Amino acid sequence: MKAILVNDDRSLRWDNVPDPVCGAEDCLVKIEAAALNRADLMQREGDYPPPPGCPEWMGLEIAGTIIEVGAEAAVKSGWKVGDKVCALLGGGGYAELVNVKYDMLMPVPENCSMVEAAAIPEAFATAYLNLFIEGKIQPGNTLLMNAGASGLASVVIPMAKAFGIRVITTVRSDEDVEAIGHLGADVIVNTRKQDIVEVLKQQLAEGHSVDVAIDCLGGEIMGKCIHYLTHGARWIMIAALAGQHTQIDLKNIYVRNVRIIGSTLRSRTPEVKAQILASLVRDVFPKVSTGEVKPTIYKVLPIQEAEAAHDILYKGQNVGKVVLTVG
Repeated sequence: MKAILVNDDRSLRWDNVPDPVCGAEDCLVKIEAAALNRADLMQREGDYPPPPGCPEWMGLEIAGTIIEVGAEAAVKSGWKVGDKVCALLGGGGYAELVNVKYDMLMPVPENCSMVEAAAIPEAFATAYLNLFIEGKIQPGNTLLMNAGASGLASVVIPMAKAFGIRVITTVRSDEDVEAIGHLGADVIVNTRKQDIVEVLKQQLAEGHSVDVAIDCLGGEIMGKCIHYLTHGARWIMIAALAGQHTQIDLKNIYVRNVRIIGSTLRSRTPEVKAQILASLVRDVFPKVSTGEVKPTIYKVLPIQEAEAAHDILYKGQNVGKVVLTVG
């Protein structure tokens, strides 16, 4: 089969690799679409190695068709050859075939294309993990989702809204404000024109303070914003794209009982990931089937153009997910 490999100069190539051999607890999936994540860029740069036992090539979420079911997988699950599935991977999605442990597979939701299904596993699982497991968010709460034009935000915002949560988000241009309007955020802050700290101060004064923040930016602004949250709020750090260092008034943290939580999906055990996926299918997939929650697809490219697809993410051009098609 073929897969996307990284050359010594960090460029990409579509080249031959050995076919995977279906393990006893695995299903062999013929990949039809693979979605991009920023973790793919980090892996390409050598900063985010795949877990042990995973293929060396990138790709955390795919959709495709099962073409073989391992003996134990057949006993422990209801999967069968021909099932349309999407899957959360430790790596290996930028390819024609992939082995997936049976409990890392999910059915493609009704009324969902394969391209849309490929954009679900990593982003939706990350959104679910941080909203409901780490964030313990409740209907009527307020969420701050930074980087509202990101692929993750394009899932988090509509998912939160579908469960009755008020959403504040940030972007960096009027164009982004318009581009994410369909996601349904209650407050969109253009940080080129407005000071998010002042906005959060005002929200606190008006009784709409933030209960949960999901932050992929970090940096100096995180330490300034965290002082203006609800008593007992959770600030969840999932990345630090704007910088790894900040200053925080620690007295404010313990007086207001604010919790700072570090969270990544990839570091969870396979058992925990399987539980998250099962909860996602149970709680969120019905809302996907009805159209209440849908991934926002920015661009679709053939997998042979993976380098051009990566460039979109490197340049921050996408509002929503970039997806590669295979075959």
